[in-house]
Amino acid sequence: MYLVMNRFRVKVGSEAAFEEIWRSRESKLLERDGFVRFDLLRGDEKEGYVLFASHALWRDKEAFADWTKSQQFRASHGKPKSEQTVDYAGPPVLECFEVIDDLTIVA
Repeated sequence: MYLVMNRFRVKVGSEAAFEEIWRSRESKLLERDGFVRFDLLRGDEKEGYVLFASHALWRDKEAFADWTKSQQFRASHGKPKSEQTVDYAGPPVLECFEVIDDLTIVA
């Protein structure tokens, strides 16, 4: 498995606009072979911003790399007009990880 994480520092007051952009987007992830799961996480407020993190889990690094070269990726990453209302405390930070160990509860 391969985990791709983006961290966003959203200035206080812009959280609702940021969340709305994510809720209203037309995701193309489900169209891609190798996609497993996506989560958008909201952290606590600190130093004038709220930390958000997007986590996308892929079957492997190659599946993620194929996604970044796809038409679906380009369509998903066009700037929505409403994004102009979000005030960020710096650029997003991309971090990628190979999953070494996984413990999952299956219901």
